[in-house]
Amino acid sequence: MAKVSANYEVVYIIDPNQSEEAIAATVAKFQTLAEQNGSAVEVEEWGKRKLAYAIDYKTEGYYVLMSFTSGPEFPRELDRILGITDGILRSMIVCKDV
Repeated sequence: MAKVSANYEVVYIIDPNQSEEAIAATVAKFQTLAEQNGSAVEVEEWGKRKLAYAIDYKTEGYYVLMSFTSGPEFPRELDRILGITDGILRSMIVCKDV
């Protein structure tokens, strides 16, 4: 029997060269998307941190951790949207229920 919903965590890194308003809008966009397609959404902004290695010649990034509960189809769509959004340097989605 397939799982109906599971707990997920996503960490994404935003380009820190954007304005504070643009960073806040990006965080709000993904929080709203998660609230529309899942439940128990928690967003924790870690802020600007040094990257372990340079990404596109950038050495810092704005880190955001988001936890949510949803069905298995939403994380795939979220990963696709994170991949095509300007200003997102890296992202990783993990299922915590495995």
